[in-house]
Amino acid sequence: MTSALPEPQRQPKTALDTEAVLAAYRRWAGIYDLLFGGVSAFGRREVVSAVNRLEGTEVLEVGVGTGLALPRYRRDKRITGIDLSAAMLERARRRVREERLSHVRALIEMDAEAMAFDDDSFDIAVAMFVASVVPHPRQLFAEMRRVVRPGGHLLFVNHFAAEKGPRWWIERALAPASRALGWHPDFPLDALLAAPERSRATLRAVPPFGLFTLIHLVNGKKGSAGEEGVE
Repeated sequence: MTSALPEPQRQPKTALDTEAVLAAYRRWAGIYDLLFGGVSAFGRREVVSAVNRLEGTEVLEVGVGTGLALPRYRRDKRITGIDLSAAMLERARRRVREERLSHVRALIEMDAEAMAFDDDSFDIAVAMFVASVVPHPRQLFAEMRRVVRPGGHLLFVNHFAAEKGPRWWIERALAPASRALGWHPDFPLDALLAAPERSRATLRAVPPFGLFTLIHLVNGKKGSAGEEGVE
């Protein structure tokens, strides 16, 4: 069902564009695993464990980065990874070679908001710490929904802005540095999911300190980013 008027979408105060994201990840690529690997490890393990329990073998990892999650997938899953950063992908390819990750089908430089895949190409799509990086999060969601078959699964893990308390102040203080960081400290959940999707999603806080949230949706009817389309 399409609503008569689109739901207002709350955006972070400082917008990111593609060049800002690429520039940030060119800076971070060489030290990404050291700086971010530890704090994001819990969320990454939770998502991959969920993928490994789900039916379906064709898995798309959006924003595969340096490939930190790739060794954790079950070997009967067939993994395709995409990323906008060539520097990050080079490190992911090196990981695949060195660790002989034969279940990784392809690592492709590609815009997550305009994927080159056909509709219904995958059983599962995951986006780990990507939603607060892309310029248009709901377009990311729409593209993931498009390339996953009906009845397949969409999973996200991401940091979402606090509604109040000390973290609220810290996130907003960091917001002006979004372009340098390459992600939004003040990223709201409704920038990714409209009300119909939120109502059907399973959300669970993950460590450390509940800083990240795991989101799981079953893909239903296809439509535009503002339409009711998941069950």
